[in-house]
Amino acid sequence: MAEPDVARFEALLTSQGRELLDRIASEAPGPDTALRIGASLRGLYPAELVIEALAQHELRLQARAKFGRASEMFFTRAGLEQASSEVVARYRARRYAGAACVADLCCGIGGDLIALAAGHHVLAVDRDPLHLRIAQENAEVYDVAKRVTAVEADARDVDLARADAVFIDPARRSGDRRMRAGDSEPPLGWCVSLAAKVASVGVKAAPGLPHDAVPSTWELEFIAVGRDLKEAVAWSPVLATCRTRATILPDGHTLGPEPGPTVEVRPPGEFLLDPNPAVTRAGLVQEVARRLAAWKIDERIAFLSADVPLRTPFGRGLRIIDSAPWDQKSLPARLRKLDVGAVDMRRRGLAGDVDQLHRQLKLSGTRRVTLVMTRVRDKPWGFVCVDVD
Repeated sequence: MAEPDVARFEALLTSQGRELLDRIASEAPGPDTALRIGASLRGLYPAELVIEALAQHELRLQARAKFGRASEMFFTRAGLEQASSEVVARYRARRYAGAACVADLCCGIGGDLIALAAGHHVLAVDRDPLHLRIAQENAEVYDVAKRVTAVEADARDVDLARADAVFIDPARRSGDRRMRAGDSEPPLGWCVSLAAKVASVGVKAAPGLPHDAVPSTWELEFIAVGRDLKEAVAWSPVLATCRTRATILPDGHTLGPEPGPTVEVRPPGEFLLDPNPAVTRAGLVQEVARRLAAWKIDERIAFLSADVPLRTPFGRGLRIIDSAPWDQKSLPARLRKLDVGAVDMRRRGLAGDVDQLHRQLKLSGTRRVTLVMTRVRDKPWGFVCVDVD
């Protein structure tokens, strides 16, 4: 099955294929318009080539959120979904500063390969011939192909004697963000064992990876872009800097464990902080609290509070304009009284159907607020908040 896929892809690289891709991009900037011109294109180009080009155009549009040169690159649907974004890959590649040759195992369509090859020779390995061919072409787009050696093989069968370091992005077997030892291919345990052969190893993982899934001598870094938690990376002891780390991109703010006194649990003040998901997954909420002289409102809930505005790259600052025990029946009247017309909802520690609640509110005011559904000293509680800024 793989070779026909590669042959169809190679057709896109011919002068006719590239001409067709350029024509679709210029005449059909969006996926809807591309479909509308499909019939006319079939009168000018082979039907199968038009189908491939239209599909590639749609993937390029989707890839713009991840890659600055998406309009020139090539993708498969699965390859794009798994590929690291450009901003994450470039940040992560800095860990390999001292390596001359990095093995990129399970390289896929080349998201990390491109970033690694900007400063290293890269041994690019994938057992999927189509993804490996696409990765090579994408490396050409970024002018790094001369530093890439492509190997079609299972990652477990590759000779790593020339590699100073390894990065591996094992395929997850399901969409579950909680990654367990047997949920990837190759399995997580095998990926970790690579450190016995090559000391410098980084393993990309799902953001829900349990802390105890890797040895205690490894670092687990949780990476978010803005407030969107993207992934975890397990770093072997040679590359590790601490046990857990939270990193917020694109600005590169990073936080590790900082010893200090236990943070108090106190009644809410005038302001709240909603920590970034990377901070909560890394277990570093108390570190943020100590930096801000803030306190917790519940022993097991991550929201922090203070009597002064809380501003930090590691969380979203909110000002409380209404606070009361949670009562869903009285909530619509409570929001109308505050002239609320639009609501963002944040829920931690309190059960409830957020979508259903949105439908029930039927608001018509002028104010946009954040409704925080949580617990205060283990009691269900609701805050109505606005952004600090």
